[in-house]
Amino acid sequence: MEPLMAITIGILFAAAIYMMLRRSIVKLVIGLMLLSNAANLLIFATAGMVRGAPPLVPQGLTAPEGAVADPLPQALVLTAIVIAFGVLSFAVVLVRRAWEIVRADDLDKMKDTDT
Repeated sequence: MEPLMAITIGILFAAAIYMMLRRSIVKLVIGLMLLSNAANLLIFATAGMVRGAPPLVPQGLTAPEGAVADPLPQALVLTAIVIAFGVLSFAVVLVRRAWEIVRADDLDKMKDTDT
């Protein structure tokens, strides 16, 4: 399972970088979204992909018994999802506003907005 995840993460990172290097601002936003998803998968994969019980300690014990899930990567990814959503929504509003002003999707044409 880990080699498949490594390949998937690598493909996502490569596709994100490719999309972010394009001249279209919409493709830049799509690449940003792919990059955040790849980073989230990377956090999960490096934390270890083990199916375990919830990270809870039964009442009366000092340590969990058996296999448990690590709550730290889950919390990091949840925080990263919220931040990525905020950045994505800001980027979409910025793209819409840029389109209203410049009427172009090409980043090279957006450099000449000194009107």
